[in-house]
Amino acid sequence: MSTLDTTRLSNFVRSLPEALDDGLFLENLPIGVYACDAHGLILRYNRAAVALWGREPRLGEPAERFCGSYRLLDLGGTHISSAECPMAIALATGRSCQDERIQIERPDGSRIVALVNIEVLKNARGQVTGAVNVFRDSGSSGWGHGHATDQSKRLEGILHSLPAAVYTTDLNGRITFYNEAAAELWGVRPEIHRSEFCGSWKLYWPDGTSLPHDQCPMAMALKEGRAIKGKEAVAERPDGTRVPFLAYPTPLFDEAGSLTGAINMLVDISGRKKVEIAAQKFAALVESSDDAIISKDLDGIITSWNRGAQRLFGYAGDEVVGKPVTILFPEDRQDEEPEILARIRRGERIEHYETIRRRKDGSLIDISLSVSPIVDSAGGIVGASKIARNITDKRRAEEQKDLLLREMDHRIKNLFALANGVVSLSGRNATSVAALVSDLQGRFCALSRAHSLTMPKARGGGTEQVATLHALIYKVTEPYLSDQAQSRVVITGPDLSIGPGMLTNFALVLHEFATNALKYGALAVPHGKVRIKCFEEGENFSITWEEHDRLEENVEAPGEGFGSCLARATIESLGGNFCREFKSDGVEILLTLPRRRMSE
Repeated sequence: MSTLDTTRLSNFVRSLPEALDDGLFLENLPIGVYACDAHGLILRYNRAAVALWGREPRLGEPAERFCGSYRLLDLGGTHISSAECPMAIALATGRSCQDERIQIERPDGSRIVALVNIEVLKNARGQVTGAVNVFRDSGSSGWGHGHATDQSKRLEGILHSLPAAVYTTDLNGRITFYNEAAAELWGVRPEIHRSEFCGSWKLYWPDGTSLPHDQCPMAMALKEGRAIKGKEAVAERPDGTRVPFLAYPTPLFDEAGSLTGAINMLVDISGRKKVEIAAQKFAALVESSDDAIISKDLDGIITSWNRGAQRLFGYAGDEVVGKPVTILFPEDRQDEEPEILARIRRGERIEHYETIRRRKDGSLIDISLSVSPIVDSAGGIVGASKIARNITDKRRAEEQKDLLLREMDHRIKNLFALANGVVSLSGRNATSVAALVSDLQGRFCALSRAHSLTMPKARGGGTEQVATLHALIYKVTEPYLSDQAQSRVVITGPDLSIGPGMLTNFALVLHEFATNALKYGALAVPHGKVRIKCFEEGENFSITWEEHDRLEENVEAPGEGFGSCLARATIESLGGNFCREFKSDGVEILLTLPRRRMSE
């Protein structure tokens, strides 16, 4: 260890910028270390730096750029502004500096001469991204003026106390020192001056292929005479467990520039790997989800977009990431986003919020939305995660259920009205109770037959029920007529077959017309008539339902009730048109349907 002086320890620390995130490692160093971004804002410093400055600067404070000292002076005592200090010059020029001396004045007036080493950090394009400054008191006893053996013992004690795995080798790669953290990482204690390059039992590359010791990062650093920053490898312990780590080997040279050995720090990244694997699994889960999963920042800007979102909204990820999430909002829903963001900033979750959003093609969809805050490592809310589920089918099913319930209610009421009308009609000509009962039985049986005609038969024999339009009209109107009154319903024009799919829908419409005629139309008066005309118009088939003579003269035309609304909706859903016109002596209804739909 006699070759490991404090300047070389500083060089070693400066070669580890990626490892400076390990706060415990920094705090155990006996030398001052701090880091700045490309603009000179201080991002981090350790306790030794605070002791040397005599104060604690505020992180990220623009007024305290480049250095955390109270004042800086050159060796002659002339004041140096922060913008002219070694850190500022290194960031401006992109050049590192080594063993530069400068005076630091503390708030209490005391001064020290600091030995400064600055390493400039650059990205893959060569752009300066920041710098690390490693500095110490050049006049401190025991560092610059003590005996080499005392200095080596002190440095060895420092390395032993570090929580990170550290070891040294001679120029041939034989291990000359290792600390307890290294022995724990390896799971074995190597032989000093005999084990070479690394103390682990076995080594592997991250992909699982074997890594010979003489090709490991430490061997590469000795062979090439350069520091290697953050090379990943895997150490296998004798018990078979494997530990992924990052290696930071740094060659050591004597005053003549000759290679004397190397020092290496191994950073255990097992926890990081577990987080990465969990993140990969989570990302795969998000990407494969059928639900739309979107994240956004606190300004409402989209930051992520999964395939479920693409399927639901029609946009590809690169079309929306970086844009406001309000591009999915209809015009009448724009005021929802400020309220959602306000709740997220308060840390609230939004569960199963049903709303409407707009797809890329302009169509609207019903969705159920759940929104949760996204927090950073410090617990601060930085954005929101949204899960959107398409509930259009659910909404339609609910609407259909409500429609069916309303229809059932309407049908029951109509059945009572129908029964009342049939009884009244039968009672007009009944000469006795027995005759009335017989007449009623016949009419209700006819109604049952009409109902059976409107229902498709089962396909037991491979055939389906076939009905014609004229037959269906007579069956539906038959219960409302006396035996001698068939002439009150007159059908003219061409007849055609009605397919099983159309039969029920069309019977429902005719039933509405007949019921209304019985309540307050032509069938409610003794001599009223219904004329039904069928005719073809190109690809369409039309039917007119004309009633003459009404229940009362000058009676006000009834409004469009549920039955008429249902008839209109049924015809229009089949691609047809519905038109009703009240006249002085009755009503005229015109239905037009595509001919091809009649046979479905």
